[in-house]
Amino acid sequence: STTTMSQYGGRIHQIEYAMEAVKQGSATVGLKSRTHAVLVALKRAQSELAAHQKKILHVDEHIGISIAGLTADARLLCNFMRQECLDSRFVFDRPLPASRLVTLIGSKTQIPTQRYGRRPYGVGLLIAGYDDMGPHIFQTCPSANYFDCKAMSIGARSQSARTYLERHMDTFLDCNLNELVRHGLLGLRETLPAEQDLTTKNVSIGIVGKDMEFTIYDDDDVAPFLVGLEERPQRKVRVDLELLWENPEKPLQQRKSYQPQKL
Repeated sequence: STTTMSQYGGRIHQIEYAMEAVKQGSATVGLKSRTHAVLVALKRAQSELAAHQKKILHVDEHIGISIAGLTADARLLCNFMRQECLDSRFVFDRPLPASRLVTLIGSKTQIPTQRYGRRPYGVGLLIAGYDDMGPHIFQTCPSANYFDCKAMSIGARSQSARTYLERHMDTFLDCNLNELVRHGLLGLRETLPAEQDLTTKNVSIGIVGKDMEFTIYDDDDVAPFLVGLEERPQRKVRVDLELLWENPEKPLQQRKSYQPQKL
């Protein structure tokens, strides 16, 4: 099987194809403080006639995930995680630790990388959880690798978000919840083209923390978190240029909304 055959240089192309699917999915950001873990995801619509796809999924009271890649594969892994959490509560009468759940996911996603007739799962996960050890952010890959992270971003143009997270990482631990969400939104915004911005329709937020079950905020519930974000500098330049093009004969001094910008 081509899934299990190692090519020259030690590369397995089927796994690389699955990881490419993650890079083409819409971006998502995860980060944590001392008390909370936050997921922020960019929702994508197939067309103007279609609703935005869910990017953050509820697993258990203390765990949730955000996805980048093939949604069908993500649903299958999410159902597996939900079943493992239910089994832990039924058998041991306690929540499943986040680190243990990530280990189980790593074992499950490793199987199709080595078996005939299977393909690797084409989805990457950011897992936010809270247990006795505090808040957690984990990343899983189609290659069956998983990582414990302070902050992470996956998906299309996610390198821009990771650059923002690296620049502000030292401040995350001492942030309150609102500041932590704001950093997540600002990091996610870095993945957008210059002419786009975050709205209540294309953003989803998931939060879990001390004395707080995993909660997903969508649509109008996101609005309070977006209020404090200033408009992107690139977007301001574009708005001013559009105003100039619409009224070329009107003196710039008479346009109250016009603010000279350095291009």
